[in-house]
Amino acid sequence: MRLIIIGAGGFGREVLAWAEHACKAGSIEPEGEWTIGGFLDNNLEALSGFETGYPILSSIAEYSPGPDDWFVIAMGRPDVRLNLAQDLESRGFRFARLIHPTAIVGPRVKVGHGSILCPFSVVTADVTIGSHVILNVHSTVGHDSTVGSGCTVNGFAEVTGRCGIGMGVHMGTHASVIPGCKVGDFAVIGAGSTVIKNVPCRATVFGVPATRLFDAGE
Repeated sequence: MRLIIIGAGGFGREVLAWAEHACKAGSIEPEGEWTIGGFLDNNLEALSGFETGYPILSSIAEYSPGPDDWFVIAMGRPDVRLNLAQDLESRGFRFARLIHPTAIVGPRVKVGHGSILCPFSVVTADVTIGSHVILNVHSTVGHDSTVGSGCTVNGFAEVTGRCGIGMGVHMGTHASVIPGCKVGDFAVIGAGSTVIKNVPCRATVFGVPATRLFDAGE
């Protein structure tokens, strides 16, 4: 099986490093023998000046997946990632689960297709992670929580126990959600913020405690 990374920007180059580690450790799902094929990006010059050892194979729009091709989307914005995933799935693209060998995944955890668990991320017990979720380095999801499809949980962010994180939520670095809180679809939690009460859909919150600033799209 061949893993192809969609997006050759900075995060795509990071994901390449994590994928190389995961290939060696056998921690890409579905289980099997994996190689890395390269990147897809609409900017064919995205890797100019970077010696990754892997090419940009094609633009995203023009690529036709082969029988051994599997993909992950290395783009940080939840809405972009979800919309692209929906389009590509309709074109027959299949998405792997990339779990770095240093990630800790506890018992009774479900991880959806296309999700990326970066180095030293932790998912404790009885957690459901949706599809196309990014858990960046040193992020944590606590027991009995759900993280909806397309979420980005940035480095050192923490979803504690019994939380419900909706679809397409963006959590900035070092953000945290205290136990039992719910965060609505496509909400944004600013870097370093602490959520102590429920956050509505598409709201942007920031601070300690996190205070609502505006709705997405305003």
